[in-house]
Formats: sequence, structure tokens, C-alpha cells
Amino acid sequence: MLGSVATALAFGLYSSVEAPWFALGWVGLVPWLAALDRLTSARASAAAGWFMSVVFCWAVFPWFPDMVADYGGYSTALAALVFVAAAPLIQPQFIVFALARVAAVRATSGGWAARAVVGAGAYVGAEWSIAKVMEDTIGMGQFASPWIRQSADLFGAHGLTFLLVVFNEGVLAAVRAWRRRPRRFGAEVASPVAVCAVILLGLNAYGAARLSQLESEDEAAEMRVAIVQANIGHYDRLRAEVGSFEAVRRVLEAHFAMSAEAASAGSVDLVLWPETVYPTTFGSPKSDDGAAFDRAIGAFVARQGVPLVFGAFDRDASGEYNAAVLLEPSAGGSVEFEVYRKVRLFPFTEYIPGLLDSAPMRRWLPWAGTWRPGDGARVLPLRARDGRTIAIAPLICYDAVDPALAIEAVRGGAEVLVTLSNDSWFAYPGAQRLILVASAFRGIETRRPHVRATPTGISAAIDATGRLMEVIDSGERRVAVATVRPSSRPPTWFVRWGNWLPPVAMATAVLVLAASFASTRRPARRAAEHKRILLTPKSGA
Repeated sequence: MLGSVATALAFGLYSSVEAPWFALGWVGLVPWLAALDRLTSARASAAAGWFMSVVFCWAVFPWFPDMVADYGGYSTALAALVFVAAAPLIQPQFIVFALARVAAVRATSGGWAARAVVGAGAYVGAEWSIAKVMEDTIGMGQFASPWIRQSADLFGAHGLTFLLVVFNEGVLAAVRAWRRRPRRFGAEVASPVAVCAVILLGLNAYGAARLSQLESEDEAAEMRVAIVQANIGHYDRLRAEVGSFEAVRRVLEAHFAMSAEAASAGSVDLVLWPETVYPTTFGSPKSDDGAAFDRAIGAFVARQGVPLVFGAFDRDASGEYNAAVLLEPSAGGSVEFEVYRKVRLFPFTEYIPGLLDSAPMRRWLPWAGTWRPGDGARVLPLRARDGRTIAIAPLICYDAVDPALAIEAVRGGAEVLVTLSNDSWFAYPGAQRLILVASAFRGIETRRPHVRATPTGISAAIDATGRLMEVIDSGERRVAVATVRPSSRPPTWFVRWGNWLPPVAMATAVLVLAASFASTRRPARRAAEHKRILLTPKSGA
């Protein structure tokens, strides 16, 4: 328990994703790993994994119960109980890791390298194969290092997680070997120290070289984006207070005024509004009021002469979709629009998973939506002010945590990633920064600039190296005009091969574990056979 708490506290600091705390990722697991080595049974290891998931969630996501209580109208105490019960679903990799590690210790007679490969492979393999609610991984904490984060274009954030776990195992092995023979720097100490040195020096060397290469590339033509953050959250509560018509009118008027000021300054290629800023269907109005609002948005775009991407809903015969609308002015004062439909819906809020979707469940979760998921990533052509066509790929909120969507978009020709999100439900210290960092990794992995708009923060423009160029912090009401450079760079290793490391690491862990068990059983069988021969009497004796 003490080992788990020590590790959780270290990662509570680490989750700020700031210097110098990002260094804790390289040693923060050591107390828990040392504690796991005291366990010998699968039952005890599973219990240790469960406990670690609980204390880790409390340290890294302390805001989660308050968010659940705020969103669902529950008491904080009930939300806290739900949080504890859900911890193994939020961080399932700790249980899988603990079980795999105790099996590795048994099979490899304590060899640290095999144990590290098995444990790290189980850790990232579990994160990859089990749907995590937050889609987080500890490798994201290395975003605070401008050099180390560049390696994400090779193997993504999960690759950094794999190396962090191996490094922690190496630190523990070196410390234990040194304590056994404090005056000798033998192979038992040198081996893990060398591996750790190679990992850390290799990541920094690659990152420095890659960063220098990217910064020295010929500059592409600029694209200027006006990111609007009106600091209006909880639209549903505003609607309950003033009525649907007045709520929509207030939200749109605020965004019209702020956008017009930015567009009037000239040299803006795109205006960006947040997710569901227009909380009804666009293009297929449900009422006369909806049709009037549609016309008002279209007239605004035609009048300003600047394309607009905003969050709305879309519908067809199958149902409704959370959508991003690209609205562009065209000849004769009319407008044209294209729609992207959100693919990754947030469970138990935007939809209820099929097997659980029932009348009793909906009585428990009355706010849960019935949205349909979109078919996949879409690349939309945007006409810039100088006549260029820029390929943009919209992502909506939870879409941005899925590397597969960003990969699909870039393979389809996307030059800029555009995220619309509504983080107002996560308006707690640290929460919105974690969401921002998760989004930023999509740009690093694909080497595409990334702009994102939220109603209450954090909105930002991020370049292809992960550098935050423009940031509108939480609670600010402001328009940021950001300059990004659309990119058509050759695909990165990560784009070509996808999120390849987790399945490869998981398969490697299984093979190493199987080979280790096989190698330990052969001597045991030979010893048993030898004993049988010695005890068998000779014929005629």
C-alpha cells in the first residue's frame, strides 16, 4: 500500500505535465515495482493492481468525482463511490501489468531485462486493447520535454510509456544490485544503467536532431486562424434559465461579435468556433426558429467573406450526429457547406453502449444522448484568402484522443488538424491541460499543425513540433489569431505503420513469457527424469 501511494503521489505531480515534474516519470514507478516484488501469488498481484488503479486515479484525476457530480447532478459522495468502483476500468493496465510481472518473475528467475520487457509490453498492450475511458497513458507526461516528445512520430505516446516502464525497471534493478554489492560496479549494476542511459540519451538525441530538422525546413505558406473562445459553458443550464431560443441567440450573438472583430482586421483564412456552439441541426432545421438561425449564420459568413468551422448537429434517416460544419462564402453572396460527423462518442453521455442501452439504464442516466457515430475521418477543402486550397481535417472532442483518426486523415491528405471541443465540464485544475496535451500529441505523431477551440478553455494553436503558439487559458473570453503552416510533409513512421508499438510489445511480452516458462521447465523435467533413473532398481539386483 505504501509503495502504491508513493507512486501515485509521484504521478500526481507528474500529471501537471510541466518541468521539472516530468522527470518523475522516469522513477515514479519504482516504489510500486519494489512492492510488487514482495508478492508471490496471482491473487495478491491482482489486488495490488486494483489498489494501484484506485490511488492513481485519485492522485491524477482528483477532479473526476466533482465532474461526475456536476454533470449528473449526483452528490459528491455518490460520485466518489462510483469513481472508486470504476477505477479498474479507468486504469485497467495496472492489474494486467501486476499479473504479467509476477508471472515473469516466476518464469525468469528474477532476470530484470525479461521482466521489464514482459511488464512494459503488458502495460501498453492492456492500454491499447482495453477501451480506457480517459484514453490516457503516462508517456503523455513527456510532452513537457521539447526533445523527448519528438519521438512520438516514431511510435506514439504509447512508445514513450513502454520506455518509461523499462527505465523504471532498470532503475530498480541497478539500485538493488548496488545495495547487494555497494563497493563493486559489476555487470549486475552496469547492465540496467547502460540500458537506461541508452533510452534517455537516444530519446534526447533523436528529439534534438528532429527538432532542428523541422525548424530548418523551408517555410510553407501561412494560414491564419481566428480561434474564438467566448467563455460560455453549460449551454443546457443557460437553456433551462432563459429558454432555448434566447440561449441560442445569446451564444450566436457573442460569437458573431467576437468573430467580426477578428475578421475585420483582415488576413484571416478561417474562423473557428467550439463543439456544439450551435446546439441544433444545421441545414435541416427542426423549426422556423432553427431556419432563421441557419440563415443568420450563413449571412454572417457571406458578409465577412471568411470561412467558418463550427460545432452543430447533423441528421439523416439513421438519426442525429454531433457534427462540425465548414461554411464558406461563394459567388453571389451565397454560402456552401460540408459536414464532418464525430466518430468517437463519449460513453454514457453521448450514447450508451449497445449491450447496456436499456430503459432502466436510461432512467439512471437521463442525460445520455442517442447520437450516432460518423463513418470515419474526413478531409475538407478550405479556400484560403489567396485562392489556395488547404486540406483540413476536423476532429470533435473525444476524436482527438484517437491516433487512428488523425492517421486516417493525414493519409487522406490533411494538412491541418482542426479540433472542436467542449471542455467546460472539465473546468478543474489540471484537467483541461491533460486534454490539451492528448490533442497535441496527434500533431506531433503526424507532423501536422493543430488548432483547437473550446467554449471555456483551453483553446490553442499547436505547431508540428508540439509547441504551443497561441493559448487562450481556461476562463478567458478572447479571440486568438494564430498563424500556422499547413504541411504536406511525407508521412511519419507513425502515420505509415499506425499505432504499431502496443500490439508488437504485447506479442513480444507473450513470446518472452512463453519462452521463459519453457526454458525453466526443461531443467525441471531433466532433473525429475534423472531422479527416476537413480531410484529405479537394476534388473536382477
